[in-house]
Amino acid sequence: MNRSYRFIVLASIVILAVFFINAEKNVNKSVTEAKVRIDSSANEPYNYKIKALKIPDDLSFCGEKVQLDKTDIRERIDRELLVNTYWQSNALLWFKRTHKYFPVIEPILKEKGVPDDFKYLAVIESDLRNVTSPAGAKGMWQMLKAAGRENGLEINDNVDERYHLEKATRAACDYLIKAKERLGSWTLAAAAYHAGNYGIEKRLTEQMVDSYYDVLAGENTERYIPRIVAAKEILSNPEKYGFEFDNDDLYEIGPSNSVKVDTAITNIANFAKKYNTNYKELKMLNPWLRENKLNNKSGKLYEIEIPE
Repeated sequence: MNRSYRFIVLASIVILAVFFINAEKNVNKSVTEAKVRIDSSANEPYNYKIKALKIPDDLSFCGEKVQLDKTDIRERIDRELLVNTYWQSNALLWFKRTHKYFPVIEPILKEKGVPDDFKYLAVIESDLRNVTSPAGAKGMWQMLKAAGRENGLEINDNVDERYHLEKATRAACDYLIKAKERLGSWTLAAAAYHAGNYGIEKRLTEQMVDSYYDVLAGENTERYIPRIVAAKEILSNPEKYGFEFDNDDLYEIGPSNSVKVDTAITNIANFAKKYNTNYKELKMLNPWLRENKLNNKSGKLYEIEIPE
């Protein structure tokens, strides 16, 4: 009886081991088949694909045709269209912010006689954010301190009008108008906004050319105009590049009232409370106020936006 019992127990163990081994094989097989189905479904026509973009033949900047017949220019444009189309989150933020800030920028460009296309320069300079560059350029138009002051902006520790969108836009227009008069074209004026009037003029003279599309410059300068052109193309044709959104997805500047001030403000937080708002909301509408006070020793007239 003992031998028979041991045989039965041993046979049962063997049978169970075979069962579990087969079960594990079946599970692994099922997982593998599932992976194959998932992987193969990723190649179905209706799924997401990365596609090369067709470069439009009629690209222009400020009425000046982009010279796509030059191989290097065509490749630069292709690069910027690809980079900015497939960086979808950043491009969507462009759409949201342009809806908020272009209504401020566009009438000033028109008033100053500067082509409307320059609004896209502000997009590629700062993504329409009040940022600071490693070189110290600030605001949405990314102006350096010297250029800002030369074009009428007040810049100090207390007030920095590079953060004042309307005033900074006018200052940028003044810079561009002077650059256009000096260099001869709006395309070169845009390049000078990035590399400086002297820098662009020096390269043109040394290389004996008179066009942005013929000059050999640093990589960032060579990318500059193609980036602006790519931003214009994408933002002007959202559906063509696969972007979908509703108007209520876009950002807006809330309603506000302007308060004129020609005296010092010793405490902006207290000043805000007098107008039924707070420090944060007031500073968001007036980022050019850099401290919790307005010195104003000269009695200058400022306009401060107060949210309704």
